[in-house]
Amino acid sequence: MSVRFVTKSIHAYLDYPVAISLMLMPTLLRLGQSSPVAFWLATVTGVAAFVLTLLTDHHLGAFRVLPYSLHLAVDLIVGLVFLAAPFVFGFAGLDAAYYWLNGAAVVTVIGLHKPEMTSAAA
Repeated sequence: MSVRFVTKSIHAYLDYPVAISLMLMPTLLRLGQSSPVAFWLATVTGVAAFVLTLLTDHHLGAFRVLPYSLHLAVDLIVGLVFLAAPFVFGFAGLDAAYYWLNGAAVVTVIGLHKPEMTSAAA
């Protein structure tokens, strides 16, 4: 029995709220106390995530020009960058916690992704 339950559909429904959250939370939490990069990295990532979701080939993508596999790869890279950001940019306190929690959440969602079944040609 696999613990991988995050389907393409579930992932699509998570994408827009996560992108909007990345754009709004830096202001609401007043990120950037330890470095202005802490504010801008999340905000810019949120805008990029929103655009990526619009362009992804899943049922909530508006234009569907990018393969879902590319979307997953970008998400994984973002998660890893968020986990490393506090060390690389010297974030402390809430700034560091924000990135570690978001990075861990993204990497976890990718790790729980359920691969799509492809039908084999007979």
